[in-house]
Amino acid sequence: MAGDAELPAGLDFIALPGGFSYGDYLRSGAMAAQSPIMRAVVAAAERGMPVLGVCNGFQVLTEARLLPGALMRNAGQRFICRTVALTAENTDTMFTSGFAKGETLRIPVAHHDGNYFADAETLDRLEGEGRVIARYVGENPNGSRNLIAGISNAKGNVVGLMPHPEHAVEPGFGPDTAVAMRSGVDGLTFFTSVINQLVNA
Repeated sequence: MAGDAELPAGLDFIALPGGFSYGDYLRSGAMAAQSPIMRAVVAAAERGMPVLGVCNGFQVLTEARLLPGALMRNAGQRFICRTVALTAENTDTMFTSGFAKGETLRIPVAHHDGNYFADAETLDRLEGEGRVIARYVGENPNGSRNLIAGISNAKGNVVGLMPHPEHAVEPGFGPDTAVAMRSGVDGLTFFTSVINQLVNA
């Protein structure tokens, strides 16, 4: 069916959500990255369209080679579901422009394969180019290299993030409001950032 390989007209940005695409039976995100629609997603990203991949969506972006590295099984070999602390590292991407550099965020994670891995050369490039957008602070919940929780492409229009910002967008429906930095809405800024970028473009 042609529609399975085409993006709808008038699209402003693409979000690849968390979940278990194709059951993650081969390797998390590997089968989804080969689906027909991903050719259109890759082409749109290369044209500059904002693309956000969260959790399994981050895995898909690495498998589709829109972002470098890979997401491996958690170091503890267990599913993790809890709120973690992050620091905003790069505030120049389409999805992070609303943050202050070094700002602390509290956002939930829920994953079994969130251990970000890349070789030393790739890590040096990501760090040198400022493409780490968020880093775990206080703990390394999954064993990620350099405490990496999220990265961007060189243009800053493609972002992969292992924590779930959509789970922290409304007070009372996310992290404990007594300890959250902005009443449980730290994740909302990822979305308002890209909206403001699109409106002001």
